Amino acid sequence: MKLRARPFFAVGAACALAVTLSSCGTPTTGNTDALVLADAYELGGYNPIAGYGAAGEAKVYDGLLRLTGGEGMPGFAPALATELPTSNADATVWTAPLRTDVRFSDGSTFDAADVVATYQAILDPASASEARSSFSMIERVEAVDPSSVRFTLRHPYAAFPTKLLIGIVPAESVATPGPAAESSLNTAPIGTGPYRLTTLEPTRAVFEANESYWGGAPAVKRLTLLYVPDDNTRAQRMATGELDGTTLPPLLAATFAQRPPMTVRANTSADWRGVSLPAADPVAGDPAVRLALNHAVDRQAMIDNILGGYGRPAYTPFPEVFGESHNPAVSFAFDRGKAEQILDGAGWRLGADGVRAKDGVRARFTVMYNSTDTLRRDLAMAFASDAKRVGVEVDLEALSWDRIEPRIGQAGILLGGGSEPFDPDTQAYATLHSPASDPGAGSPYDNASRHVDPAVDALLETARRTTDPAARASAYREVQTDYARDPSHVFLVHLDHTYVVKDGAWNTSGPILEPHTHGVTWGPWWSVQTWTRK
Repeated sequence: MKLRARPFFAVGAACALAVTLSSCGTPTTGNTDALVLADAYELGGYNPIAGYGAAGEAKVYDGLLRLTGGEGMPGFAPALATELPTSNADATVWTAPLRTDVRFSDGSTFDAADVVATYQAILDPASASEARSSFSMIERVEAVDPSSVRFTLRHPYAAFPTKLLIGIVPAESVATPGPAAESSLNTAPIGTGPYRLTTLEPTRAVFEANESYWGGAPAVKRLTLLYVPDDNTRAQRMATGELDGTTLPPLLAATFAQRPPMTVRANTSADWRGVSLPAADPVAGDPAVRLALNHAVDRQAMIDNILGGYGRPAYTPFPEVFGESHNPAVSFAFDRGKAEQILDGAGWRLGADGVRAKDGVRARFTVMYNSTDTLRRDLAMAFASDAKRVGVEVDLEALSWDRIEPRIGQAGILLGGGSEPFDPDTQAYATLHSPASDPGAGSPYDNASRHVDPAVDALLETARRTTDPAARASAYREVQTDYARDPSHVFLVHLDHTYVVKDGAWNTSGPILEPHTHGVTWGPWWSVQTWTRK
């Protein structure tokens, strides 16, 4: 889906940046206490009430919990909480003790009232938050006393710690109800985090270390993020020495592999790319077409030729890192002959021009992709090519997100997903569950196919509500089995996120399983506040 949550910095426009960087293409990263990074995302939107930093990546904010790194699934550690929350026997009531030595960047004191206000604002329909549906299990949140909070849930929810990563804002900043998109927090964030936003321009944001941070002042004192949406331009600016690091598509990143003092880094993610197949379309919505296309695509060729080997085939949103919750028996073998047999059996007859038709309907539909994303473009082109080989014609449209969004459910989209991959529920529920009855409760990209499958719905509900780990894992394996019988998407690949880094004088903490939102919010910089000098 669309990358709607913004990175933790902000940025701006090419040579207007030259005033700060001395001149376009001139190296400026001599300051050993500072980093200059380039990213592809627009700036602003730094408001947790709107869903910013839901995976815990916001450096200007802290959540009650934070992620720990390492191989495989990350764990949780206390942040604004002093210890991991405890729950009652059926996981419907969760209590967390809070730090008492914390201040916000505006000088105000943090306490339980701020936690209550933050979550109430997310859940308030007046906020019009796309994150609201993600927190819908919360019935109420209360301050037990100034240093502890209690969450009461509508139903058991074993994955609740994932909902404690989002940043906390001062109660005063959300005292007046209103749309989260219009809040001053989007451009002037007030948090308790290790960095403070000091400059925000159209193409540049500067974050300074919070010297009074409760967790200790960061050694990296300044973070400058430059907004450079074009992949090739970021690569050029990296090559000139202007940057300390950036994110690049795999094949472009690989061109830096033999160019010291630069290093290519690849981090495993639960991020997927795939194609939504709108249920309302007479072609893409046909179960036989959906199943046939899953067998028609050559996922390994996409990994080899588009990702440069940095990825793995995706058949569902569940990557192997989910262990017992991943079903290794579920896959779609690349088999064009089988795809053709499925289409033949469903009455889609091959025409003289190589395109099939059924009852006067030509096997043709549209897939949209974001025009600035070269990786999505290349995957969309490969998908269309593979579909054409079995007689299905795919028209591609390169559009901006604001032009794509009104057509969700009418045309296919080259999507990405996995925004909160730290539990199978937050990884897959929004993508596979039938559309919500309240269309304003979540992201419009949730279940972009608008496919309804009561069996999958029931299993997803069972899995999110049970507290038995074995029962949860079994339900998620069944979800994948049922999904494979009637797929709503063509999932293509799980990505490794690739970055180019200028070698420096810092000890970093190593990788973490990355979500869909990446760029310099994640990568080698996901824990920049913990870096130490070599």
